[in-house]
Amino acid sequence: MDNREHQENDTDDLRRRAEAMARILATKGKGYPKDMSPEETWYLVHDLQVHQIELEMQNEELRRAHAELEIMQSRYFELFDVAPVGYVVIDGTGLVTEVNLTTAALLGFQRAEMAAQPFTKYIARQDQDNYYFQRKRLFETGTPITLDLRLLKVDGTSFWAHMEATVARSGDGTPLCRAVLSDITERKRFESEQDKLRAQLAHSQKMESVGRLAGGVAHDFNNMLAVIIGNTELALQQVGPDQPLHAYLLEVLNAARRSADVSRQLLNFASRQDIHPEVLDLNAAVGGTITMLQRLIGENIHLRWTPGPDLWPVRMDPSQLDQVLANLCINARTAIADVGEVCIETGNTTLDESRVRSQPGLQAGDFVRLVVSDNGSGMDDATASRVFEPFFTTQDVGKGTGLGLASVHGSITQSGGFIDLDSKPGRGTTFFIYLPRYVGAVEPAVAHALPAPLVGGHETVLVVEDEPAILEMTTSMLERHGYRVLAAGAPEAALRVAAEHTEPIHLLMTDVIMPGMNGRDLAAALKTMRPQMKCLFMSGFSADVVSRHGETEPGRLFLQKPFSHEELLTRVREVLVD
Repeated sequence: MDNREHQENDTDDLRRRAEAMARILATKGKGYPKDMSPEETWYLVHDLQVHQIELEMQNEELRRAHAELEIMQSRYFELFDVAPVGYVVIDGTGLVTEVNLTTAALLGFQRAEMAAQPFTKYIARQDQDNYYFQRKRLFETGTPITLDLRLLKVDGTSFWAHMEATVARSGDGTPLCRAVLSDITERKRFESEQDKLRAQLAHSQKMESVGRLAGGVAHDFNNMLAVIIGNTELALQQVGPDQPLHAYLLEVLNAARRSADVSRQLLNFASRQDIHPEVLDLNAAVGGTITMLQRLIGENIHLRWTPGPDLWPVRMDPSQLDQVLANLCINARTAIADVGEVCIETGNTTLDESRVRSQPGLQAGDFVRLVVSDNGSGMDDATASRVFEPFFTTQDVGKGTGLGLASVHGSITQSGGFIDLDSKPGRGTTFFIYLPRYVGAVEPAVAHALPAPLVGGHETVLVVEDEPAILEMTTSMLERHGYRVLAAGAPEAALRVAAEHTEPIHLLMTDVIMPGMNGRDLAAALKTMRPQMKCLFMSGFSADVVSRHGETEPGRLFLQKPFSHEELLTRVREVLVD
């Protein structure tokens, strides 16, 4: 038996004795009870005094406990109200029964305003169904729930919140939903940025892979075109203009040259086209093309040109800039059904690290922005995500190659910049091109010399090419103009020919990429045998790509396939007389 039970028994005993004494006093008057001895009376009074003291002590303990309870309750409400997270209590019908000050501050309401209001009033419409389902499951199963949802502020704006809720019981046993709310807007923004960066990285990697594929296709395509163009030119030299075959051969040659343009676009997309960048004033460069671009898009489309003030210089191949503008304007013309407008504008801008993070190799800093926009049909997100892929087109079969925007992407990338777009169906498309600001010394313009007349020679040329058709064609072209040609179909054969040939070899003309030994290694080996011999490299890839991979040294000792009769003879002569 504990102390409380002992005290209760003593109190009961005292009460019985006091009641008995009260009955005696009631029957005999208020005088001294004559049937009680003085000793019994003394004990009764003593017990009453002791219990009076006990009651006073108990009252003091109760007062102290009550004060402590009030302090604890005050601290609880202080913690409840100023907690760093929101607290809300919701009954089984979905009404708010209690909120703390943090919740009211998050939403911008007064706490009294939220009492007895449905909590769905503060939830964005698109998240209400999920909240209702989760709350229903909470009350049915008692299992705690967690969910992210958008809450509405008093001004109508929304923010992301994380909600964790459990079931609690009121004093009468009624189940309540007790929820904790925390603002996760920054976390959601960070996650969204991460998702965007991952998507941009995946797209960049995809474009890089497609670029490598396109470059490889263009390389093989160029080898075949070299055979077609070279042999067609040889045939034309033997067929007079008055013969019917001459016209057919010209058609073949023109078609092959158009195909070479397609190949160049592929190499351009793959950032493997040979370029000649110059320091440009973009306003002057773009302004010089406006008349041509207006003719290109037609009279029914207005071209508006807005040059930005005090534009920084950039470094880019002028011909690539012309192609970029032409392709973007053609794309705009296609998107405009009838009458419309194309706008071109320039301006300076500074991009921070977050803006260039998704662009491999780029650093934050100053850029010149070139914007080309139209008010045409626009694109959905699925189409916009693929517009820079080679051969992707929304036009009917036969109406587009799908290489225009791919070529634009390649040109801008090769110039050290990047391109973005913004497009919505029915709202037109805007392309944003960013080119790095050029901060070096402006190079003086180089006067281009007139092309030299076609001349042959008498020197000995060692031609090394693993494609038999190209080897035969190149040999025929050189021999027809007086050169003595030593032909070799592989590097090993070239080494044998050079070792066996007792007379001078003036020029080595070799393919760069061959089985067993590349052109650079072959040239180095032959140079030890014939130090005076000059070298001319040729490849279906551009000189820039070949030199980046260490196959050749940058410079003019390079001939890109497919080459014409004129280009071959001119370059051979340049190398020999240099």
